[in-house]
Formats: sequence, C-alpha cells, structure tokens
Amino acid sequence: MEPILIGIAGGTASGKTTITRKIASNFDHYHVTIIKHDDYYKDQSDLSIEERLKTNYDHPSSLDNELLYKHLKQLINGETVNKPTYDFTIHSRRIETEIVYPTSIIILEGILIFEDVNLRELMDIKIFVDTDDDIRFIRRLLRDINERKRSIESVVSQYINTVKPMHLQFVEPSKRYADLIIPEGGNNEVAIDIIVSKIKHIIYAKNM
Repeated sequence: MEPILIGIAGGTASGKTTITRKIASNFDHYHVTIIKHDDYYKDQSDLSIEERLKTNYDHPSSLDNELLYKHLKQLINGETVNKPTYDFTIHSRRIETEIVYPTSIIILEGILIFEDVNLRELMDIKIFVDTDDDIRFIRRLLRDINERKRSIESVVSQYINTVKPMHLQFVEPSKRYADLIIPEGGNNEVAIDIIVSKIKHIIYAKNM
C-alpha cells in the first residue's frame, strides 16, 4: 500500500499533538507513524549547556531538515529508519535513536514543517492548527514548567525574545500553504471528521 503523508503545523502549543492523536485514533486498523519535527533539532552535544541555551530553537536553521527529508523519503519507499530523539532538559539529542518502520499513514507534526519547500512537496495533506496567542502562551508556560523543568522566568524570556518573533516571521506566514486551517486547537470535531474522510479518500485513490 502506498503511504499517505499528513503534515500538521501551527504555533507552539496550538493543539497539534491533540489533532494528531485524534486523527490517528480513527485508523486503528492501520499502523500510523507519528514523526515530531522536534526530534530533528540539530545535535548540540559538542556545546556547553550555556551555549545551548543561546540557540534560537524557533528559527528554521535549528532543525536538521535534510535528515528529516531523507528519513521521510525512506519511509515512503518502504524502508526502516533510525530516527533521532531529543531531550529538552539538556537541549540536545539523546544517544538513543528510535527504530521507525514504514506504515500506511505517516503524520509529521511541527511548527516549521511548512516553511521547508522540500518537506511540503512530500505531503498529501497540509493542516494548520490556528489557536489564540494567549491560549498558546499559557499552554506553553504550563508545559515547559511541568514537563521540561523550566523556570517561569526562562519560559517568559524565551517566548518574548524568540518564540513570538519567530512565530510572526516564519510560522504564521506558512499558514498560506495549508490545505485546511483548524481554529481553536483540538476541539474542532467537525474538522477532524473532514480530515479523516479525506485521508480515507486519498488512501483509496492511491491504492485502486
């Protein structure tokens, strides 16, 4: 079966992961592969923690899109890949990689996936999750404090200095490449139903 690649973009903490999970839950009879762009942050193990903290993680240059493109092509061609994994507590890749097997449905999730033309051209469906800035900031603040062990000060500073400016420069403009824009994160069940129906249609068309 020829695989289908779905791209899900949107600002930080917009609800991309929720949308991804809801879509995947409708295809229990298929194997669904979920790839997070975050795992493709460039390796910084050669830098000190102080140097890593100075990196602008919301700029496209912080991500290894060349490796991601290669891995997506391999998965589409039915090959297995060793995907990198990323540790946000140390701002670098882990030593461990994850074996990812080719599947019928691949979902790529990340804030900057539409910014790269090579990645865009691989996608069968492009979805942008559009959520209010204040809601996204609150979600990010709670997530980074609870899950990534950041201080309130560091989260606020990063948001003001890099997250918001890069969102306006790169993420928000990439919305124009979306086939479908979903407002208010993962709470739009009508949009989910439309996406699931479209995926089924494409799978049928690809494998007639």
